[in-house]
Amino acid sequence: MPASVLWAVDLFGRVYTLSTAGQYWEPCRDTQLEFKRVSAVRQCCWGIAADNQVYVYVCASDVPIRHREEAYENQRWNPVGGFCEKLLPSDRWPWSDVSGLQHQPLAGVALPSPHWEWESDWYVDENFGGEPTEKGGWTYAIDFPATYTRDKKWNSCVRRRRWIRYRRYKSRDSWAKIPSKDDPKQLPDPFNDLSVGGWEITDEPVGRLSVWAVSLQGKVWYREDVSHPNPEGSSWSLVDTPGEVVQISCGPHDLLWATLWEGQALVREGISRHDPKGSSWSIVEPPMAENGITHISVGVSVVWAITKDQKVWFRRGVNSHNPCGTSWIEMVGEMVMVNVGLSDQVWGISCEDRAIYFRQGVTPSELSGKTWKAIAASRECDRSHSGSSSSLLSAGCFFGDEVRASGESPAPSDTDTSSELDRPGPDQPRPADSLDSTESSHKGSPALAPGPDRPAAGAAEKTGQAEGPGEEASSPASTPAELPWTNIDLKEPRKAPGRAAPGLPEPPGLSSLGLLPLGLEEPYGADDHPLWAWVSGGGCTVETHTTLKWFSAPVGLSSAVQTLAPPVTPAQTAAWRKQILQQLTERTKRELENFRHYEQAVEQSVWVKTGTLQWWCDWKPHKWVDVRVALEQFTGHDGTRDSILFIYYVLHEEKKYIHLFLNEVTVLVPVLNEAKHSFALYTPERTRQRWPARLAAATEQEMNDWLALLSLSCCESRRVHGRPSPQAIWSVTCKGDVFVSEPSLDLEAPDHPLPCDQLFWRQMGGHLQVVEASSRGVVWGLGYDHTAWVYTGGYGGGCFQGLASSTSNIYTQSDVKCVYIYENQRWNPVTGYTSRGLPTDRYMWSDASGLQERTKAGTKPPSPQWTWVSDWYVDFGVPGGTDQEGWQYASDFPASYRGYKTMKDFVRRRCWARKCKLVTSGPWLEVAPIALADVSIIPESPGTEGSIALWAVSDKGDVLCRLGVSELNPAGSSWLHVGTDQPFTCVSVGACHQVWAVARDGSAFYRGSVSPSKPAGDCWYHIPSPPKQRLKQVSVGQTSVFALDENGNLWYRQGITPSYPQGSSWEHVSNNVRKVSVGPLDQVWVIASKVQGSHSLSRGTVCHRTGVQPREPTGQGWDYGIGGGWDHISIRANATRAPRSGSQEAGTPLQEADLDPDPLGTLPKHRASTPTPQALGLTGLLLAVSQAAHFPGEHGLCPKLGVSQLQYISPSTLTTGCTKWSPPERCSEAGTHQASALAGTWCTTRAHMEEDTNPPEARLGEAETKPLTALLQNHRPPWLPVLWPQLTPSPMGALCPEPREVGASVSSRPAQPLPAEPRGPGFSPRGQAGLGAEA
Repeated sequence: MPASVLWAVDLFGRVYTLSTAGQYWEPCRDTQLEFKRVSAVRQCCWGIAADNQVYVYVCASDVPIRHREEAYENQRWNPVGGFCEKLLPSDRWPWSDVSGLQHQPLAGVALPSPHWEWESDWYVDENFGGEPTEKGGWTYAIDFPATYTRDKKWNSCVRRRRWIRYRRYKSRDSWAKIPSKDDPKQLPDPFNDLSVGGWEITDEPVGRLSVWAVSLQGKVWYREDVSHPNPEGSSWSLVDTPGEVVQISCGPHDLLWATLWEGQALVREGISRHDPKGSSWSIVEPPMAENGITHISVGVSVVWAITKDQKVWFRRGVNSHNPCGTSWIEMVGEMVMVNVGLSDQVWGISCEDRAIYFRQGVTPSELSGKTWKAIAASRECDRSHSGSSSSLLSAGCFFGDEVRASGESPAPSDTDTSSELDRPGPDQPRPADSLDSTESSHKGSPALAPGPDRPAAGAAEKTGQAEGPGEEASSPASTPAELPWTNIDLKEPRKAPGRAAPGLPEPPGLSSLGLLPLGLEEPYGADDHPLWAWVSGGGCTVETHTTLKWFSAPVGLSSAVQTLAPPVTPAQTAAWRKQILQQLTERTKRELENFRHYEQAVEQSVWVKTGTLQWWCDWKPHKWVDVRVALEQFTGHDGTRDSILFIYYVLHEEKKYIHLFLNEVTVLVPVLNEAKHSFALYTPERTRQRWPARLAAATEQEMNDWLALLSLSCCESRRVHGRPSPQAIWSVTCKGDVFVSEPSLDLEAPDHPLPCDQLFWRQMGGHLQVVEASSRGVVWGLGYDHTAWVYTGGYGGGCFQGLASSTSNIYTQSDVKCVYIYENQRWNPVTGYTSRGLPTDRYMWSDASGLQERTKAGTKPPSPQWTWVSDWYVDFGVPGGTDQEGWQYASDFPASYRGYKTMKDFVRRRCWARKCKLVTSGPWLEVAPIALADVSIIPESPGTEGSIALWAVSDKGDVLCRLGVSELNPAGSSWLHVGTDQPFTCVSVGACHQVWAVARDGSAFYRGSVSPSKPAGDCWYHIPSPPKQRLKQVSVGQTSVFALDENGNLWYRQGITPSYPQGSSWEHVSNNVRKVSVGPLDQVWVIASKVQGSHSLSRGTVCHRTGVQPREPTGQGWDYGIGGGWDHISIRANATRAPRSGSQEAGTPLQEADLDPDPLGTLPKHRASTPTPQALGLTGLLLAVSQAAHFPGEHGLCPKLGVSQLQYISPSTLTTGCTKWSPPERCSEAGTHQASALAGTWCTTRAHMEEDTNPPEARLGEAETKPLTALLQNHRPPWLPVLWPQLTPSPMGALCPEPREVGASVSSRPAQPLPAEPRGPGFSPRGQAGLGAEA
């Protein structure tokens, strides 16, 4: 879990936060403000300051808060002047909103508050329904209002276009005052209480919150339109109440309670996603008539209350159907206030010592918890105040018998005795001499007085732990002091001890010296725990399996020493372990060296494990059969191990058995089964037949034991151990299990590739939905709850323990997913829609297909490892939309459903969802705090240096670029936000930094000018989708781009060239595809929806596209691999090439290392020692020829261009694989030709050489022309005829290809220069405004 924070306010109005990963209270920014109360959620915190004004604190994030403003420009056609802004009197405004009813000129759209700023200027939106519009962004219709189209027709009498402008919220990590635009006569009076919640009521809009407040007059107010894009809301609305309200509390869902002056409680009823303010109030009597309720706090299904006698009460029987509950239960302890946070965890402030207590033992089965435990965390300032002296004393520095000035007095340590101090109270004036002496003290002893500009070391605080609020922790004596302000009965603060350490002389006036930077602001000493007035845990997540550091103060070394000590990282621990293991291995070899000639006493050993399992009989009677299993493992004299699994069963009273050689098993995979703890074993033959051997255990632990043992035996048989290689293939099953396979050298061989059903898959541990790998060892994953995880380098975890798991880099991992069922109804002419259907209808409670019955009571979590964490609720986010009650309507089952009812709709359905949670372990660490919907890592070749490009899409549709990703820091450092004008769903980055993405409307986009120096690129270019299809995924390899639409069709982007990277058209490749992954060699792997085997049909099968070559990038056929039940695959780390034969195949890309830069020794020495394309004209030419061979029909060599004319070729950082392209230029001399964009190179003639700005030493002079010509004629490399078979000498003595072999790109006409930014058919560049990269 990522670190979350607990918010609190002390008695002096200062706000502090305590992280679940830390143990010190940290002061909030804007310390000048003093607050009464705060109410926090995960993304922000609302509070009431001492001036009774409402403030909001929005936490900082790498993703900015952006809000889109829209305005529509409307025009009507005029027979005289065409389309113009002169409209009919009955028409809408020339500038209006989307409905046309509100006048909205561009100049009239202003920022709502000073906390916003404009991100860009107004620009025209040229996207309409996923398709690019004509220039200008106009859409046409017959009249206002009507259905608009992107094409102009003969009867199009009106048109409109949308103008867009984004504004950004800038007041983050600071308290922003909530503005009010209401009528001054109707303004709410000052507030004295506030509560934030309601984020689970609905998901639309994103991050919606319910903010409730109570004024001093007892009125209840509701803040309208508070959401993630609008954190301030719009206005306050008054909610009528039956009495005067004192305090209010809002839960995450639909619970809202308030307290009245008379001591009763009010409960709001009717809160829903369509009516977040509710409809009516109900009154709940207090537990005891003589002691009314003074404070109340609610959660998801709990209510805690405090009465006037400070007793704590728990309300029983509270839920969404009965928000009032049934009865009160008195709890142990006396509290001033309590607060219910996430997961119904409870915090409270004791009335005895003003300390914050945490309720331990709160679980879904025991909501009231078990006991109170005090939080012993100290403040950051306390650590600074006491750290200087304690660090010196702990380091052995003792100062005595020294003459000190009054400004050099030592600070008291933690062991000082306490006594009454003569310092005045916080509201009493300090004498002038004391202030002067304080200033001199700080000037004279900077080491002992930490200031705000210098972080001070920490010190341990000795605070006793109290198991209940009635037990006071030991504390120094204190005297009461008067508080500057308060509105509740507060305990008086204690003064700080001020005496020097024993044995040290006390100078005159020591009691009046201030040892802190501002003595007036420190009401209590470092040895006293803070005195709290308010606490809010709405943004704090405390899991049952996590260990908090809040409940114990650091002991032993002072915190200064502990803070200064460098932390031991897991990498250092692993290196230390490896060093010891290496030393022990070397020692063993030395000791066994003298015994090599001895004969081995035991040549082989046999180890057997037996047990009882159930086996699925694939023939009649097709049921689970009780069987005996035996695993026999043989160890040979050479140490090799092999294993056989025997399955003994009885058929027709005859004992039989089947056996499986574990060195032939390709995968052991747990099976998703609600009732059985089962797993399946695949071999190549069973994979082809779609007929795995399935076994089931009686308990989950027994299944995990067998699964770990069999997996370990399979790995030992194949000698596969440790972490996977950087070029491994990663995959994920529909159950969320992560598997990895080591690719062989001949997996991508062009002649005889290895069948992918021969691949061995082993489970890595953890639980993910998506995994993305890089050939440099960086692997990221996404959970079902959109949490991002990064691979740590370990293996195992979960059920894989002991030898099957690494000893380090294994961490706790959790995931949350939803289970869906459908309620189906049919219309009856008498009673309307009922749950009684026709005999041929589907089940009235079923799954999405309607073939399986699913009821609320009978539906269980996906497997026994999952537990329910919520109740059933209506899902309003299903495709097609719903009505206010969540129903979808259709004419019959099954059909296309819609969110509104028509006269022909006779059936309807409603989707119900319930969340479940899984807690496991694996080699994954969470990357907080942004939830991601998709992630893509650049598929580079091994050995590439520099940062690794990683792009992602957040769950809200924002496009992000991760900075600082490398092998040493796979998690990266920060996110860079890339602006878009609509939400995106998928992104993919290719080997040449080409970035493609898919928007939520199904259209594709290409990001221009992306490079390592400019990781976020320049702007988005709109790519039209295939006809009548909506894309959902895109994958980019080295030069190929494949896309997948919502109907399972796989498409290839044709016409992609270095000068035209967006391509020209889509080519259909295949259907029946669920996921696609394109690797760094342009290899294509997919997850097929259905694959028919000889025995059964599998859904979710790994398939490999065969015959993929540069001349045939779409391949020829499919090779079926492991399945079914697979949901995701990533081939993007596999850059393993097949071994090269003697003759290079036509079209095979050349590596730069294969080119000899100086075979004849004629080039200058500095060139021969630096064989780079930038320095070698020959290498640049050969690479250009090779690259031209990669794109037949697109590029070619000019037939009239001879080597004697070719004076300079600059590949401009050209490498094999087209990592960078530079635009070609036209020669200025008449009669010369362009080099047809040879891989981004350009040529000049002798006359043009004078205008060349490149240094002379980088050119090939006239003296070097003859050796090069001779080189091409006399020393023809063996690969040159293969790449370009038809080579004939030109009149100038050069080698040029025949036009018939090059294709249509070779022409006798002078070549025209390519534009700097090509625009082809269906290609529309987005406007620059608002589409750049923002940090």
